[in-house]
Amino acid sequence: MDWEHRAIALADQVTDPDSRWLAPVARVPRHELVPRWWAVDDSGRWSLRDGPSDPEAWAEAAYADRSLVTRVGPLHADKAQLGDHPEGLPTSSATLPSLVVRMLRHGRLGDGLDLLDLGTGAGGLTAYACHRLGDGCVTSLDIDPYLVGVAGERLASLGHHPRLLTADATEHVPGAYDRIVSTVALTPGPQLRPVLGSLRPGGRIATTLARTCLIVTGWKDRNGDVIGRVERDMAGFMLTRSGANYPAGLAELFARARAADGDETTTGRHPVVDVANAWELRSMLEITTPGVELDYATDGIDGIDGIDGTNNPARTAYLAHPDGSWARASAAGRTDPPEVHQAGPQRLWNAVERIRDRLDTEGGLPLLGARVRMTPDGRCHLSRGQWQATMGARR
Repeated sequence: MDWEHRAIALADQVTDPDSRWLAPVARVPRHELVPRWWAVDDSGRWSLRDGPSDPEAWAEAAYADRSLVTRVGPLHADKAQLGDHPEGLPTSSATLPSLVVRMLRHGRLGDGLDLLDLGTGAGGLTAYACHRLGDGCVTSLDIDPYLVGVAGERLASLGHHPRLLTADATEHVPGAYDRIVSTVALTPGPQLRPVLGSLRPGGRIATTLARTCLIVTGWKDRNGDVIGRVERDMAGFMLTRSGANYPAGLAELFARARAADGDETTTGRHPVVDVANAWELRSMLEITTPGVELDYATDGIDGIDGIDGTNNPARTAYLAHPDGSWARASAAGRTDPPEVHQAGPQRLWNAVERIRDRLDTEGGLPLLGARVRMTPDGRCHLSRGQWQATMGARR
């Protein structure tokens, strides 16, 4: 494969001409880190893609600015058979290079500084960092021993030998670091404590927060607090996990949300929205009502005829919470007010509408640019102007 020209084109696409990351992106043969991956086929199922059997498709996928899912549920693409169609959520991927570069920039890396790459995945960020900092300054950690092992072998074949660790970062992070760049989303509270504890005083962290798209960065002071801000930038990463797969979701509750009448039926004030892909809205929902899980469906695709023969398909949003609360908001078209069914101790769609009221009234939400203080107990305190919020339960 003539990968060099493709890698140079990718580097030109995702970095600036004077960027310190241009050369690493241009020199890493990304295809060698992702020989197999999962893609959604025309029937909506996960299907295996094998690079060596289709070199042109392999090159096109590896040197596009896109994420490649390498693990679905507990099944890694390397271990799959053609014809396998795993079910579940992605549990590992090769992150799109432009986002890797953005996270590295947020990390403010420098010569001689020890970096922890939290979330090895396919090893792309590790490879870029080794090019820039040298292998001796880079540690990469993942909970999955297979991911760590195979990434180590593939990085070694490229001439890189960083320190590689297998550990559950929600329980313990071995070592101490000047910089931490996380490409998994961290949950404020007790699960965040080990990561913050491994950051040296004067060190810097760049991460996203679980179930949000907020990139938070900060510097650790001598008192142990990490002081920083929510960047005016957004990203979505997989949650950290403590086992081979994510815990069972709220399937039974979502089934109830799809069929039941609920304790309360009302007419909503705002059109139905796909909350998971309305990034600021979703982020504020996690802050105000932590732990909500989401789903969304239409009877067609925007721009394609729905059941009414127009390009205005009916749409339904579903919300569920571990406390047993659920909501369903359904509307016949894009701008129609929805019929809302809700049940349980919380009114989840009401929480969404309160955020949308604020957005309409103030013209924005106070998230991007907010001040952040992460305390040693793992709690995240956010503030901007008169607005304040805290993420992470005290235990």
